[in-house]
Amino acid sequence: MINKHISIYRFEPRWSDRVAWYASAIAATALSWCIWWLSPVLHQDAFVIFILAVVFVARFYGFGPAVVCTFSSALVLDYSMFRPRIDVPLSQNELQRLGLFILISVFVAGLARQRSRAETQADEVRQELAAIVTSSEDAIISFTVDGFVTSWNRGAEALYGYSAAEIIGRPLSVLVPSDRIGELEQNLDRLNREERVGSYETERVHKSGTRLQVLLSVSPIRNEKGELSGASAIARDISQRKRTEEALRRNERLATAGRLTAAIAHEIRNPLEALINLVYLSRRDAAGRDEYLRLAEQEIGRLDSIAQQALGFVRETTSPERLDASKVLEEVVQLYLRKLQQSKIRIEKRSQESIEILGYPGELRQLFSNLILNAMESMKEGGRLRLRVIRMQEKSGDQRSGVRITVADTGSGIPVTALPHIFEPFYTTKKENGTGLGLWLAYGIVQKHTGWIRVASRTAPGASTGTVFMVFLPESPAMAATQAA
Repeated sequence: MINKHISIYRFEPRWSDRVAWYASAIAATALSWCIWWLSPVLHQDAFVIFILAVVFVARFYGFGPAVVCTFSSALVLDYSMFRPRIDVPLSQNELQRLGLFILISVFVAGLARQRSRAETQADEVRQELAAIVTSSEDAIISFTVDGFVTSWNRGAEALYGYSAAEIIGRPLSVLVPSDRIGELEQNLDRLNREERVGSYETERVHKSGTRLQVLLSVSPIRNEKGELSGASAIARDISQRKRTEEALRRNERLATAGRLTAAIAHEIRNPLEALINLVYLSRRDAAGRDEYLRLAEQEIGRLDSIAQQALGFVRETTSPERLDASKVLEEVVQLYLRKLQQSKIRIEKRSQESIEILGYPGELRQLFSNLILNAMESMKEGGRLRLRVIRMQEKSGDQRSGVRITVADTGSGIPVTALPHIFEPFYTTKKENGTGLGLWLAYGIVQKHTGWIRVASRTAPGASTGTVFMVFLPESPAMAATQAA
């Protein structure tokens, strides 16, 4: 990869430049004398034209040449205005006027030089900021309050595929998918109220029509008077990151499905043994054949139910469905029931009836499975697993209605130092036995449902230990397109 950058060079004058500046100061004095000599009007007050010359030299050549211009102007004034003849001495009044001219000229030269330096520094800052914007790999654009593009950096060219000549003057809507135009209008409304739109993940459109996953932030721009004059947007391409995260999620789902294999094998063993016995009996006992076949059908139904539950972990849905959270949790518990019993883990369940929400059933099974598996692994010598599903309403924020699922165990607990990191990818407290993706995936599922997940744990020796996970899922997950986090 070739790193593109723009360097800012500070101008350092050479000795030849300095000679030219001081020569220009003397030339300015000579030019002022010519103008004064040719203009009768200026004969009444010669100081004006020479002070202008000093200001000009200070502004463009610096304080040193301005001082040279001041004293050369004083000599010219002394000879031309006060005493045309050298043998005539200066009067006290003329000497005071000449001294006052020198003081005023030096003072004005200093002020002009300070202003010049301030302007130079401001120009350098503007150049540095322009260089940063131009060379940034992030897409940085500015636009009017009506949504028309006014500037476009190289990062924007690389991200969206449009050159500056192609996009400047066109509306921002050409970069927004048709199903997200409402999001653009909402952002423009917030900007016109001079509100900043914080960073959030969204989609934009490449010139070729390809959708892009971007992290976007929008800020208002104000002019020198503090009035809103436009806005700037910074977009970072996160398509590769999103693809990587999705690959990790798929792998973790498959890994969970693999862990279910042992549990499913235990579950299907009994129906299969029953089927073999029933088939054997139906061959030997013709009189009871109908009853044996009826029982065989029941066992086949059990096998089909187990298969459907297993498929629920890997089946994906594109839109949320109406579901009962307590039933989904119960289905997951049934898959692990035999393993829980073998691990001497006692289950305490309490749930309200008909707790329906709008969600993704496959992903919720994955969520509950990860939490139950973590609880089982923390209770290697047995313990108690408490499961609660109740309806609740948030006490803060939007006060949304939904369900709260609690998974509590009496296992070894999670160290306090690990709690802030347990939802990070590849972070695990199980050493070589964990992938560090289970709780990260669970957190992503909860975020997709616009809910929240909280954890509390105790590891103090000599006291009861364990971990409690609380998950809140709203009745209907908000659409990501309407969020501007």
